[in-house]
Amino acid sequence: MDNETQHTLTLINRTELSLTGINDIDSFNEQEIIAVCETGELVIKGELLHIEQLSVEAGIMSVSGKITSLSYNEKFTGTSVLKRLFGG
Repeated sequence: MDNETQHTLTLINRTELSLTGINDIDSFNEQEIIAVCETGELVIKGELLHIEQLSVEAGIMSVSGKITSLSYNEKFTGTSVLKRLFGG
């Protein structure tokens, strides 16, 4: 894990989520956010989810809302939303 960016997750009262080590966002809506990190995809599920802060360059993201589930997938689903929007 020496060459990988450190990935951290801090959840406060299931309403405030702070993440580091985020490489990209694959998809997002009010019920689900799929974030790409070095080790795979992090699927965040909940209600009224909102990305408060996102800096792919710095690898940080903050999410607010009612968070009901956090799970990791080993595989990547494809082209990210940011790449599709900005022609990457």
